[in-house]
Amino acid sequence: MKQNKENNAIHNIGFLRVLMVLFLCITGCQNKDPQPDPELLKIKLLRGDIITCGGDEFGEVRFSLSCKPSVREAFDLAVSLLHSFEYDEAEKAFVKVMDADPDCAMAYWGVAMSIYHTLWAPPSEEEMKRAVRILYIAESIPKSEREQEYLDAIGLYYHDWETLNPKARALKMEKKMEEIYTQYPDDTEAAILYALALNSTADPTDKTYANQKKAGQILESLFPGQPNHPGIAHYIIHTYDYPALAERALITARKYAEIAPASAHAQHMPSHIFIRLGLWDESIKSNQEAKSSALCYAEAAGFEGHWDEELHCVDYLAYAYLQKGDKHKAIEQNVYLQSMQKITPVNFKVAYALAATPARIALENRDWNSAAHLELSSITIPWEQFPWQKSIVHFTRALGAAHLGDTLQSRKEIEILRSLHQNLLDKENLYEANQVLIQLKASQAWLNFAQGKHPEAIALMQESADMEDNTTKHSVTPCEVLPARELLGDLLLAMHKPAMALAAYRKDLEDHPNRFNGLYGAAIASKELGNHHEAREYFEKLMTLSGTVESTRPELLEARELLENM
Repeated sequence: MKQNKENNAIHNIGFLRVLMVLFLCITGCQNKDPQPDPELLKIKLLRGDIITCGGDEFGEVRFSLSCKPSVREAFDLAVSLLHSFEYDEAEKAFVKVMDADPDCAMAYWGVAMSIYHTLWAPPSEEEMKRAVRILYIAESIPKSEREQEYLDAIGLYYHDWETLNPKARALKMEKKMEEIYTQYPDDTEAAILYALALNSTADPTDKTYANQKKAGQILESLFPGQPNHPGIAHYIIHTYDYPALAERALITARKYAEIAPASAHAQHMPSHIFIRLGLWDESIKSNQEAKSSALCYAEAAGFEGHWDEELHCVDYLAYAYLQKGDKHKAIEQNVYLQSMQKITPVNFKVAYALAATPARIALENRDWNSAAHLELSSITIPWEQFPWQKSIVHFTRALGAAHLGDTLQSRKEIEILRSLHQNLLDKENLYEANQVLIQLKASQAWLNFAQGKHPEAIALMQESADMEDNTTKHSVTPCEVLPARELLGDLLLAMHKPAMALAAYRKDLEDHPNRFNGLYGAAIASKELGNHHEAREYFEKLMTLSGTVESTRPELLEARELLENM
């Protein structure tokens, strides 16, 4: 009822606005410079100068439709920012267009699109209300049929937001974008945005990648004609950000940062593909540049502290350093991360980086004592809002305790994981609930192993690995904190079952190529089977990946010694 009243009120505002515009036009105000709509000034929209770092290039877009010629360049810049997920700057740019040309209907569409973060977390309640008000004001503006279609499409995401879950609304928007794509076959932006919508609604358990392949076909057909379009390049990377598809995006990944050098996200995004393919040096370079750009942005924006995109880069950097066996540089990233006092904004990316980075360092290095005593970051954030991210710490503690033989603590951590899993189920957040369940079963497996219950341990760890195989990782993370199938290999190796362990490692390395511990485990399993040729191949690959890194990882010392004696 409250929502209907608000909707009716906004409808009335729109109607009054039309009458006001007609009256003012009759009195001759059409000859004056356009003024910002008074109703827009009442909405807390982002305003100000556009902040850029690393130049002012965000790619090439042409999509102004019926806006005044004087604002079309500004509108195209706003769309370019939107395509690189520079959402705050995109909103500011669209608002500038609205202020200069209040009758540019697509600028209102742009603001609503900037608030909808597509592949990220859903907008907050306050953001939802802002978007609803913007769209209702836009209803009163004269517009073309195509512009109305675009506004209808984004409107479907915000309509009934209090009662429909985000996935259901995104599906409605996707269907509408398909209609626009079909109705206007020459509209490149319609095709690009339809491909993005397909990505946003892809089923994480669909291993045929139906949505992704359909989106990829659309985007790849457009790229030759628009090689500097940021959206095409960006969404190809998201579309193929899966082990089975990643190779298709490698050429594009190496180009995207050059298309939009002023975007921190564009500098970071190629590393999604580099990590999928085990290209650690390229991933490190990508995130070093993105981190620098993020620091520049935070300073230019006047943030009191660090920007969330910087933390995202730190997480990816620490992960890539660990895969090269460079424990010290990974720790440096975590020390820097944990030294931060203020972060803007505090969101799911921030919570994930704060929890996952130290957890990875302890687990990847098999520092079970540190793992068992890992604490939530001392940086103040509302952890109760992030049960999945919080579960990472308890998963780490459960594994550490089990490896130390502290079954009492391991059981306590497992009970906390069970509670967090139920919390997510109650919120109908099924994807994150499933991620916690995978961790829960893996923790139970290692507890059973610590208690000498080997058959039960194998069954639980196998179940965890199968569950993880049947879903996909979230785009916020470079990799699962520890891949479940790699953990299965570790468990089987600890049980002196090298043949089964090698099979698990081989399968895991197909999805996680060049992982340090996966290669080491496969080498040891091969060695124990007497397959010295295969063991040598794995050890040599491990040494090649570490390169000139001065590492203290005992695995590398062992590999060097064994290679000399093989």
